Amino acid sequence: MDQQVDKSPVMHGERFERRRLRMSTLTNTRWIAVLGQSIAVTVVAAWLGFPFPVAACFVLIAVSAALNLVLTWVFPANTRLGPAHVFAVLSFDIGQLAALLFLTGGLENPFSVLLIVPVIISAATLPARYTAALGLFVVVSASILVFSHLPLPWYTEVPLDIPFIFVAGMWAAVLSSVAFTAFYVYRVADEARSLADALSATELVLQREHHLSALDGLAAAAAHELGTPLATISLVSKEMDRATAEDDPLKEDVRLLRAQADRCREILSRLSTLNTSEDMISRMSIRELIEEVAAPHREFGVRILTGHDGEDSTEPVMRRNPAILYGLGNLVENAVDFARQTVRIDLHWSDRQVRIDIVDDGPGYQVDQLEKLGEPDLGATRRVLRSRKGAPGLGLGIFIAKTLLERNGATLRFANSRRRDSGAAVTISWPRSSIEAAAV
Repeated sequence: MDQQVDKSPVMHGERFERRRLRMSTLTNTRWIAVLGQSIAVTVVAAWLGFPFPVAACFVLIAVSAALNLVLTWVFPANTRLGPAHVFAVLSFDIGQLAALLFLTGGLENPFSVLLIVPVIISAATLPARYTAALGLFVVVSASILVFSHLPLPWYTEVPLDIPFIFVAGMWAAVLSSVAFTAFYVYRVADEARSLADALSATELVLQREHHLSALDGLAAAAAHELGTPLATISLVSKEMDRATAEDDPLKEDVRLLRAQADRCREILSRLSTLNTSEDMISRMSIRELIEEVAAPHREFGVRILTGHDGEDSTEPVMRRNPAILYGLGNLVENAVDFARQTVRIDLHWSDRQVRIDIVDDGPGYQVDQLEKLGEPDLGATRRVLRSRKGAPGLGLGIFIAKTLLERNGATLRFANSRRRDSGAAVTISWPRSSIEAAAV
């Protein structure tokens, strides 16, 4: 059901909109930076006694602390900033740190590696264009600090001559750290965002299925509650019909009232049986499960053939499970989407295991995508035209199916069938004890 999944949870921009940083996160991070910078300047000036512009350094640190106070005063702690505002705050952090490094030796200062920290924060929380801009800012700042900076604080009586090749190495280290660390963090964070969004979609789908399953019971309860007042209406209308003469102008209206009351009783009678029917199908055999899964997809011009092999053991019986029904339905629909003519669903069960094989005669999976199946936000699972028209999907259908089925004890394996007339093959298996335990 790839094409039926709402795309909104995984739209690139919306994911960042829903994951804005809180103001308190940025301010707390800056307080840590202010504390660390203050300790470093104090130790170098007071304990080591190195000469450098101490007052100017503390002015820069005070500016950072003042900005924190202003932000805390203007914005509540739980305010979530937009990407542009976070970008501005992180840009200030880079500029402030670059100014401190200018006063304390430039890239000769071992703390110059901290220039990459704002870029890492951006890579984890902001869209790529903001991270690229911050990375460029760091590159420009580091390049300026190579040639323009005050001397590194050091002992006055001991000359310190740092070769330019060392400074160039520090410059290369900062640039490579920015590039590789930001890329790595961005990919990890993006995968985590995709996984979280897909899990949210899965939970919504499962919640909807449980809601639909509960409607039958609600309808039956409503029918039971409405039965008594409707019986009273029927009784009163019957007495009115008897007490009304044939030539009375209200006679026809009374009979119409009786007819409609009887019709309501029939409707409520059918509704009241839903609870009974639900109890009757709450336990179902594995073949009944497959027929229920396959039935909605038989009207699309693709033959769905089912077969079974019980290995001389009794057929498993399980409790009707919306998660398993929806998960298997996703896999069957995906097979029908790509099948040319036929989809086969084969059941196998033994005393220890229950297995379902879903095989279509379509083009199969691309080899380079087999290892990615079941991951969220996978663009086009099979880059071919489907037999049924629809959007190309986001890969969420297989992810949702895999998640729902694995949560119910299943193991899934995706492969391409070795038969010449077959394409993709999905094998779903359960330990028989786990699937039958659900029917108790």
